[in-house]
Amino acid sequence: MKAIDVDQVQQAIDRYANKPVYIHLETTNGAYASHFDDKAYNIGVFIRNAKISYEHGKIVGTDQAYRVGLKTDMGWVYAEGLSQWEIDSDDRLLMAGHDREGRLMVALEIGEKPFDY
Repeated sequence: MKAIDVDQVQQAIDRYANKPVYIHLETTNGAYASHFDDKAYNIGVFIRNAKISYEHGKIVGTDQAYRVGLKTDMGWVYAEGLSQWEIDSDDRLLMAGHDREGRLMVALEIGEKPFDY
């Protein structure tokens, strides 16, 4: 994955607008939280292969962390803390954010094919 380039990622987001797509959305501080602080809460969200269509999407933020919102007819899909991206071999947009130790904290992925991994 490479550092987010806002213009390139926005173009990729725009390519999927107004068509049925699958999304993968994941956030976590994983089990690491309680390993370092026994009072910390473990949090996480995991959605795989939710089929949606969004009217438009937008990426905003700074080179430290970006957020992406996808406007659907019923509301928003939103991820914050993204810093890296790529287009995979199945032409899916993959975006992620990691903590200082390189552990996954957030992922938002969009594609016309289901995610099978």
